[in-house]
Amino acid sequence: MKYLKILLVCVPLSFLGVLFHWSASIMFVLTCISIVPLAGYLGNATEEIAAYTGPKFGGFLNATFGNATELIITFFAIRAGLFDVVKASLAGSVLGNILLVLGCSILFGGLKHKELKYDAQLGTFTATMLLFAVFGLAIPAVFTSNVPENLISSKYESFSVITSVILLCIYVIGMIYSFRSQKDLYGVEHAEDIDSKWSLPVSIFVLGVATVLIAILSELLVDSIEPMTQAAGIPEMFVGIILIPIVGNAAEHSTAVIMALKNKMDIAIEIAVGSSLQISLFVIPVAVLISLFFTPMSIIFKPIELFLFGSSVLIANQVVKAGRTNWMEGLKLISVYIIAAVGFFIVG
Repeated sequence: MKYLKILLVCVPLSFLGVLFHWSASIMFVLTCISIVPLAGYLGNATEEIAAYTGPKFGGFLNATFGNATELIITFFAIRAGLFDVVKASLAGSVLGNILLVLGCSILFGGLKHKELKYDAQLGTFTATMLLFAVFGLAIPAVFTSNVPENLISSKYESFSVITSVILLCIYVIGMIYSFRSQKDLYGVEHAEDIDSKWSLPVSIFVLGVATVLIAILSELLVDSIEPMTQAAGIPEMFVGIILIPIVGNAAEHSTAVIMALKNKMDIAIEIAVGSSLQISLFVIPVAVLISLFFTPMSIIFKPIELFLFGSSVLIANQVVKAGRTNWMEGLKLISVYIIAAVGFFIVG
């Protein structure tokens, strides 16, 4: 986190860019860099508050704010009508968490400790829930596969809403089950492994300031996407599924790698797989419901997004059920992610 503080210099630079009307490409880069450390402070503040509120409410707080950055960016993208970017970024968050975050954790942790061991039962349970989420998101796409795209948002709006409500219900029930059974289904129990440094008032203040700044910068980021992609010739799909998820999850990614280096692979898996589960069962359904206040967005994902989504979840299931892993498996996961990123950059 101390290295991320340096990036905070981009926050005032972003506001200067608005004042002096800098190009969309410069604004995109500045806002992306600015959000990274702020997301880190948001996560740290949430964990600090969780340490004061007790394990149950703290776990709920962590689970709720765990993907706050992605949710804020999603809100402004929905308001701007960038539905393809929204869906790509949410699918990219799952892809990045499972392949990139888990892969880096296993690679660097494995290089240091040779072999990493973890609770296979806990990891398998979480990965199985993630597999359910994949099927839940795939079913609407299957039923509407022969429906013209322009009719999906209007005629089948109720299908998306019903599916979203069901996924949210499963999320809430899963949270209750997680707390009562002591299974860290959503990766929310690792706060106890992080030393408490802030008082409660300071933590609440940092949480509030970070949230407000992320909201402002997210709006600037979303406003710069379309002109930036046109000016730089970068596919919008690449921005949505690769760049934005990396920005939103950068601080969380570093935490997972640090835990793996400390030979706490259970926590690294909780962060990577648990965060993906939150995206699938909470952020995606909430995004669909939020869109009802603007222009309704369907829960129908593109075949390529669902394919990568499902494939990464199947890979995660294979990795976590083993109970042990090594750096080579981490390298494989990262390699698959790089191949997908290159594909989106070249093909779009």
